[in-house]
Formats: sequence, C-alpha cells, structure tokens
Amino acid sequence: MKILITGATGLVGKELVSQCHAKGHVVHFLTTSKNKLESRSDFKGFYWNPGNGEIDIRCFDGVSAIINLAGASISKRWTSKYKKQIMDSRIDSLATLRKALGNLPNHNITTMISASAIGIYPDSLSNYYEESEDAIDNSFLGEVVAAWEEKANEFKNLGMLVSKIRIGLVLSDRGGALPQMAKPVRYYAGAAFGSGQQWQSWIHVSDLARIFLFAMENELEGTYNGVSPNPVTNNRLIKEIARVLNRPLFLPNIPEGVMKLILGEMSYLLFASQRVSSKKIEEEGFIFEYQNICSALENIYGEKESNSKISNDISKEYAS
Repeated sequence: MKILITGATGLVGKELVSQCHAKGHVVHFLTTSKNKLESRSDFKGFYWNPGNGEIDIRCFDGVSAIINLAGASISKRWTSKYKKQIMDSRIDSLATLRKALGNLPNHNITTMISASAIGIYPDSLSNYYEESEDAIDNSFLGEVVAAWEEKANEFKNLGMLVSKIRIGLVLSDRGGALPQMAKPVRYYAGAAFGSGQQWQSWIHVSDLARIFLFAMENELEGTYNGVSPNPVTNNRLIKEIARVLNRPLFLPNIPEGVMKLILGEMSYLLFASQRVSSKKIEEEGFIFEYQNICSALENIYGEKESNSKISNDISKEYAS
C-alpha cells in the first residue's frame, strides 16, 4: 500500500514511517524543506508550501490514504505572530491538500486521517472526556483544534473516509515534551506544576503511530482519542520520571504565576487538565502496548539509565 504522510520528518512522523516500512507500505511524504527531499523505492519526498498553496501533485501518484501530521509546534512562546503560525500551518496544509485533490481528474485516495489534539476538551479536574463531548475549551488551543477538525471534515465532500486522532501528551526521548520534563529532574531540580492535580492524558509514541495505522487499515471514520487507557496527574508523572531516572524530588511545586512570567500564555499547556478516555479506539479492537505510565517510561528510559549506572559504577571501580 502507498501512503502519503505530511509531517513525516517530525517526532510522530518518523515513528509512523518506521512502522509503515515494517509493514511493507511505501511512503510518499511532503516537506517544506527542499534539503529533506529523498527518493528511495519505499520513501519518496515531494515539495510543498502550504502558505501559498504550492504542492507537487506527483505526491498523490498511486496513493490510497493520506495521514496528515502537519502543523507548527505549540511548544514555543505564543506571541501574536506565532499564534497565527500555529493556526495557519494546520488550516493551510489541509486546504492545500483538499484543493489539489479536488483538481485531480482521478485518483484512488479513499481515506484521510488527520492529527488533532485533546486540547479541544475543556480544562477540568473532574470530567472524564469521551469523543462525544460537545463543549470546546475556552482557550487559544481549543480554538485551534476546533478549526483544524472542521477543515479535516471537508474531505468528506470528496467522498473520502475521514478520521481525526486527538493526540495527548506524546512520550518519547527523541523530542516533544518529555525530554524537557525529564531534564530538570535529571539535574535534581524537578518539581510538579501548580497543584500537580491536573490530569495529563499521555501516550507512548509507538502506540500513537500504531493508532494511525490501525485507523487506516480498518477504515475507521470519525473522531478517536489518541491517549493511553490510564491518564495520570502531573504529580504522578513527575514522580514516575524521577523514579525511572533514579533521582530524588525535594523541591516544592512550581507556582502557576512563575511559569506565566517565564512562558507567557503558553504556560497554559502546563496547567490545563484533560482526563480523556481511550475506550472508543479500544472497542474497535486496538490493543495498547503501553497501558501504564510505569511501563512506558521504563521502555523509554529504563534500559538506558541502567546501562549508564553500570558504566558509572565500572568507572568508579577502576578509578579506585
């Protein structure tokens, strides 16, 4: 099967490409960087510039499904200019794909699977959100996700199946939020944020990539939460990171006001609480490999930390 992936060179995209190749799928990918273009039998790049609607339509040749991961990172300071980039990068990417597909005389693409985010759900310490929730978070992030999903739904007008995967906190040591959370812990400066009671619905990057492929292979339609079955509080997450890194936690929680001074409006990401259900995707038959935060962090850091400790112990032994 041939799949077109946008955002293929990002954190989730790289894992998805790896899993596609493991299953024998051929990947076409779109990139805004001409120096990232490749041309292999199983991995071929095409240039696009969604900002001005430019796209190499050869990217659609032989493709059966599109997986859209394109969008500027939300983990940069939310200036007015950058907020526009966050929104435009998501909307322009989908608009460029849709217009190009609409202009093709014929194609065999039947499925669009687009990334989305759990940031659409209202901030709450008590609610447990399923995909049927209608309320939208009263924040910039809620506004972005609502517009993002609305744009993805337009592909239904082309007769395509549309799935939207609402992504939670993606756990990986190769990028995303986890390395930034782990860094202060590793240097004995780790602490939870605010009350620490805010819920964080997380997912191992491997499971997330598997959900995108599962949705494609099973021709799923609609909205699905891309989160593990067991959300944790921020307090618990930081404690588990400290445990796997074998570091103590002794500092008090960091007040919300302090982080707002440092990060501005983007600090909302650290304090928003969304406890989100994975029941719907599980009922379709998806089985998570990493269901608990302990097993996920052990997979990401455990073996590396053990090897590091052994190396340090050997060095000390020889030094003595």
